[in-house]
Amino acid sequence: MNARSRFLAAANCLPTDRPPVWLMRQAGRYLPEYRALKTKHDFVTMVRTPELATEVTLQPLQRFALDAAIIFSDILVIPEALGQPYYFREQGGIGMEAPLDRIEKIKALQKDGAADRLAYVYDALRLTRAQLGEDTALLGFCGSPWTLACYMVEGGSSKDFAKIKTLAWTEPKVFADLMETLTDTCAEYLRRQVDAGADAVQIFDSWGAICPAHLYETWSLRWIRGIIDRLGSDVPVILYAKGMCHLIPQLSATGASILSMDWTIDLAEAAALAPAHLSLQGNLDPAVLTSSPETTRAETHRVLESMAGRAGYIFNLGHGMIPSAKIECVEALVDTVVHSSPRA
Repeated sequence: MNARSRFLAAANCLPTDRPPVWLMRQAGRYLPEYRALKTKHDFVTMVRTPELATEVTLQPLQRFALDAAIIFSDILVIPEALGQPYYFREQGGIGMEAPLDRIEKIKALQKDGAADRLAYVYDALRLTRAQLGEDTALLGFCGSPWTLACYMVEGGSSKDFAKIKTLAWTEPKVFADLMETLTDTCAEYLRRQVDAGADAVQIFDSWGAICPAHLYETWSLRWIRGIIDRLGSDVPVILYAKGMCHLIPQLSATGASILSMDWTIDLAEAAALAPAHLSLQGNLDPAVLTSSPETTRAETHRVLESMAGRAGYIFNLGHGMIPSAKIECVEALVDTVVHSSPRA
């Protein structure tokens, strides 16, 4: 069973010879080759240049026996395509040009042709697919409409997210129009990624946990469901909702094929709550990769054992790779998964 077939079997909740493994944010600053490239090109330039995005995407696969490559990009390319560029603040965090602090700015978003303006991502996917060949899975992704709206309305990273909540509460029609624009654009963007060679796509609902509990469906999940409905059942969709793993029935109802779990839930507990047809992904704490190979192996074994005997499982981190991750720990993780015992 090659890496691509292993990943797709797990995504469809079928038995595999071992769990497939890929790591969220698996390219990045923990790799010396990435840091070397970063001295020549800034992040946004690398994202917008298909050849550079392909090079960065493939860097981790040249070191580790991963079953899938995830295209090097950023969730904020969608706001940029709508007319709101992003940048990285000197003091840390993300900034958005021209925050959507007036209704007129929301109405002025350039919805028409937004997916077309992301052609550089599709080009990077095609280049990556050609270099990967047919034996390794390739993944695309986007942010959830709620998460994107948080950045767009707040003007970047935020401590309290008061602006987006105020908009949703006081201007529900304007909020709904913004979310519809983002849902349509995300759905078209992900469909184009699949057409360009992605085998599956992941939706990151990174800020779902800031929603009041009784409004999570209204403010976030309904729009994720809209994206998945537009994509259709032929596209495996991974849903990652940070801090919301206690809501497995609600997350499952979006139509996602795979739920990606953070480290705040025990995977065996998640498996007991999840429908039998639903695949699970996760959920090693990324901070383990800053410890030691021995600790990493032990924690990886623990996660694997919690899912022993369950078809439809993909090994991953419970969040993205952190810059201080040690290469020897990543090697230990991947080696442990690759040499894990076959499962029923």
